[in-house]
Amino acid sequence: MNDDIVDLQTRLAFQDGLLEELNEVVTDQQKQIDRLERSLTTFKAQLESVQHTQMLVQNDEPPPPHY
Repeated sequence: MNDDIVDLQTRLAFQDGLLEELNEVVTDQQKQIDRLERSLTTFKAQLESVQHTQMLVQNDEPPPPHY
C-alpha cells in the first residue's frame, strides 16, 4: 500500500513538471504569434502605403503618345 502511494506521488510530481513545461511552450508560442501578428499588421500598412503611392504616381503620368 505504501509503495502505491509513493508511486502515485512520483507520477503526480512528473505530471506537474510536464504541465509546467507544456505551459511554458504554449506561452512562448503565444508570444511568437503576437509578434507575428504585429509584424503582419506593419507589413500590411507598408504595402497599402506603397500601393497608394504608386496609384498616385500612375495617375500623375500622362498617357502614352499612342492613345
